[in-house]
Amino acid sequence: MTTPSAEAARTTTNEFDDMGDDGRSDRDAPDGGYGWICVAACFTVNCFTWGTVSAYGIYLSHYLADDVFPEASTWDYAFIGGFNFSIAMFIAPLVTVLIRRLGIHKVMIAGLVLESGGYVAASFATRIWQLHLSQGILIGAGIGCLYIPSLPILSQWFVRRRSLANGISAAGSGVGGAAFTWGTEAVIQRFDVGWALRITGMIAFAANVAAITVIRDRNRVIQPYQLGFDTTLLRRHDVILLLAWAFISMLGYIVLLFSLADFALSIGLNRDQATAVIGLLNVGTAVGRPVIGIVSDRWSRIDVAGVLTLLCGLSCFAFWIPATSFGLTLFFAILCGAIVGVFWMTIGPLCIEVAGIKNLQSLLSLSWAAIFAGISYVLASGFIFLLRREKHHQGRNNGHDAQVERE
Repeated sequence: MTTPSAEAARTTTNEFDDMGDDGRSDRDAPDGGYGWICVAACFTVNCFTWGTVSAYGIYLSHYLADDVFPEASTWDYAFIGGFNFSIAMFIAPLVTVLIRRLGIHKVMIAGLVLESGGYVAASFATRIWQLHLSQGILIGAGIGCLYIPSLPILSQWFVRRRSLANGISAAGSGVGGAAFTWGTEAVIQRFDVGWALRITGMIAFAANVAAITVIRDRNRVIQPYQLGFDTTLLRRHDVILLLAWAFISMLGYIVLLFSLADFALSIGLNRDQATAVIGLLNVGTAVGRPVIGIVSDRWSRIDVAGVLTLLCGLSCFAFWIPATSFGLTLFFAILCGAIVGVFWMTIGPLCIEVAGIKNLQSLLSLSWAAIFAGISYVLASGFIFLLRREKHHQGRNNGHDAQVERE
């Protein structure tokens, strides 16, 4: 039997759920019904956008091991992987404006063509600059045009189950990441890298066509503002705090995601073990995100996001730094996979709690800009360390020349 206090707690949890930015109730959202079809569609989009690019580490290991592009440096490959995220985030304001003018379906169809075309074009690349354009920029732009229109949709359909719906959707990246991590390696072993890219492009095309066909927004009912860069939001203290959380947490997310496979190899694990680490990281993501959604709906979403962000940081100190064995690295991958992407499953509901349902898409656009800035800082730090190494080599060469002259 439910006690009055428990019932009161349930009705006061996430007290901002039902309020729009204009103070009116958000309770006319169906909180189910066709919304579950949209959950399946958004799950599919996540699976065949972020899930497919999760396998980039597999391609990277083969590019390096087989010297596919002799003129390429490790930094060339790092840029290609970074483009998948940074380009998707960089075009967010433009995508938001295009959604307002054209609707989500036309924008997502453009993303479908760009992403699938990028994979197919990459399979025929013979020079590294061609890989930059195809597997880097085209795929990144395609992901941006597919993912950014889909993210606000579930928050329009759900209120009480808003975090659960977003958690299930976000789990798609984990399911897709696990499937494509192991599947890509198997296809490469059986055929080659080119066929792996072409097959990925064809599968992503078919799956995303199905998702675009059934996905529906509620923009006509809600009439969101959909501003590409709303400077009035930047005058609010709570918005700045949310963007600061997005910026800093994504710095750690990108570093962990792109370096875990290399870390596994650096401690003596073989390529199959490194693949297993990335695969189980995605398994943790697939399992953890819906669970976090349930917890967030039951308790404060802001508190849950804060606690999980802290736990992710502590787990890096407790398990990642001392990891020297396959077992501990796997444990860290599964644990961190479940909580490291807390941003992706909570950013939509948190934006509504901060700014209201009408400002959701405008605030999301600012969040993507913050992520782009975060990725830029990661790349910038890489350049400065590259400069440090270059100056170190110059110093050694100058010292050697001076010694030769003295002799």
